[in-house]
Amino acid sequence: MAALHAEIGLAGIGEAPVLAQLSRDLIEAGLGWEYRPQRIAAIIADAETATLVTRVRTRPVGFAAMRFGEDRAHLILLAVRPAYQRRGLARAMLDWLLQSALVAGVASIHVELRADNASAFAFYRSTGFTETFRVPGYYRGREAAVRMVRMLRAPSVPRASA
Repeated sequence: MAALHAEIGLAGIGEAPVLAQLSRDLIEAGLGWEYRPQRIAAIIADAETATLVTRVRTRPVGFAAMRFGEDRAHLILLAVRPAYQRRGLARAMLDWLLQSALVAGVASIHVELRADNASAFAFYRSTGFTETFRVPGYYRGREAAVRMVRMLRAPSVPRASA
């Protein structure tokens, strides 16, 4: 397999339509289309969210979006075009986000995925995520979700008032 020259960078608002199509085709297939261009543009513009794009010769081939909170982050979306899968691109984007979460002091990263998505489940397990529970009917009342978490540090404990 030839070497892949991919670059990861922050997404621009102008990339929202292509990222929305990736979400529709690779994440939301068969469920309807929730992450349309306007919603993806709002995610990209959100100061609390990092949206990454992996580009090969300026063409987006994958993306990831993660919202950061004080103690926890939520991996909203992560997808790589099938022709570019199993080449380390998803792992590279997740590593970028993980390092950002560590710098930000986040305690845990949370993600949901379709219960029948064995390859995504295996990917997240291989990157340190553990299953917390399953939610029947999570996706449009039709498909179950697996919720997973990656702990980065012990969560903050609120101090008792005196």
